[in-house]
Amino acid sequence: MTTSSSISTVKLLIDGQFVESTTGQWRDIVNPATQEVLARVPFATAAEIDRAVASAKEAFKSWRKTPIGARARIFLKYQQLIRENMKELAAILTAEQGKTLADAEGDVFRGLEVVEHAAGIGNLQLGELANNVASGVDTYTLLQPLGVCAGITPFNFPAMIPLWMFPMAIATGNTFVLKPSEQDPMVTMRLAELALEAGVPPGVLNVVHGGAEAVNAICDHPDIKAVSFVGSTKVGTHVYNRASLAGKRVQCMMGAKNHAIVLPDAHKEQTLNNLAGAAFGAAGQRCMALSVVILVGEAQAWIPDLVAKARTLKVNAGVEAGTDVGPLVSCAALDRVSGLIERGVQEGAKLELDGRNPSVAGYENGNFVGPTLFSGVTPEMSIYREEIFGPVLCIMAADTMDDAIALINANPNGNGTAIFTRSGAAARHFQEEIDVGQVGINVPIPVPVPMFSFTGSRASKLGDLGPYGKQVVQFYTQTKTITERWFDENEVGGPVNTTINLK
Repeated sequence: MTTSSSISTVKLLIDGQFVESTTGQWRDIVNPATQEVLARVPFATAAEIDRAVASAKEAFKSWRKTPIGARARIFLKYQQLIRENMKELAAILTAEQGKTLADAEGDVFRGLEVVEHAAGIGNLQLGELANNVASGVDTYTLLQPLGVCAGITPFNFPAMIPLWMFPMAIATGNTFVLKPSEQDPMVTMRLAELALEAGVPPGVLNVVHGGAEAVNAICDHPDIKAVSFVGSTKVGTHVYNRASLAGKRVQCMMGAKNHAIVLPDAHKEQTLNNLAGAAFGAAGQRCMALSVVILVGEAQAWIPDLVAKARTLKVNAGVEAGTDVGPLVSCAALDRVSGLIERGVQEGAKLELDGRNPSVAGYENGNFVGPTLFSGVTPEMSIYREEIFGPVLCIMAADTMDDAIALINANPNGNGTAIFTRSGAAARHFQEEIDVGQVGINVPIPVPVPMFSFTGSRASKLGDLGPYGKQVVQFYTQTKTITERWFDENEVGGPVNTTINLK
């Protein structure tokens, strides 16, 4: 870690003010294409995290009573500001995370869609009413905010995933403490600046930084009512167990091993394009990245075509025009992905295309791995069992579609899957029999739009309710049920009723 005073520092956001941390622990934010230190991020002290939570708790007293229309108008303004600053946000994201500029804009845009959804919160936070459930008795429900909520976000989508969390939490009347990834928090902080500019009041949104200690402080804090997490399975399981034990609502979107089935009748060129984009885009650093393709029957002859398609992709820094695959986020990620590729070779998979150590002129120090393909992959191999989180595609074979479905259903993860076919009957059979939360039919990365909810399943998800959409409104609100009866002024009272009877 560097301590140079010439390097800018990332601030904390507490009670509407961007403040310098007093911590003695800092981490460098490094451009993954050049190794240039862009800034330093603090690991917030326990006292600073307490201040952020206290600010959110105090702000909740008035924010929860703010009219729904007033809350919605803030997010109408916020989405406008994000659109106006899209290029700047994408440039920051590319510099600190490594994505291509086009992919960085996509990262911001998918978060923007949730902001737009938050602006329509009036239609989402409606209760229900039943008139005359008994004589002169009505019952209705209110969806009321919980209080202080928190989010812990990963490095791979530093714009989209924070925007999955705090806009919906705040729009439903809660206040929020956000802990972005310490690897690339700068675009998140710019989004926080724009949120304040849009009118989010002091204390309603707070941002702290840090590692494991900050995560534990959020899980343990008695004034935080709900925690949303996206990241690795190991950390997500820890967050779920620790925060649940502390009595909080928790949702954890975690690791994955996403499969696609290719039937011989699939549209060949479109399928190859989709497979390559889903496997190697964002350098494979997506929880919804396609990491396994199962070629069924005669489709097994497509391997040379898939390799040829992967060879056409350009590896370069994200800021360079025409780049398809940018660098991995860190040197540690580079070492891990390269190590798993070597283990795949040692365990007997056939390395059809080796993307290690590509030559990238002008960026010789970058964390680059090019598209990599293995065939002959079996379920016991490390490259199948582990989430590689790099531009590595494992090719497996199956005699029938049912064999392929059985292979997918045997995997512990259930985040996303897809099938490529021209047969409606095959597609319907697939969607009925597959045990995975998000299913694509000729769509390789089936992430739902914000009107729906992210529905990863099995070991890819802990907690019943997913991010954004209708489910997240349930997550961030408490249902209160009211049963009421009003008596006319001249109504004569009846006998004392000692039973629960509303007739």
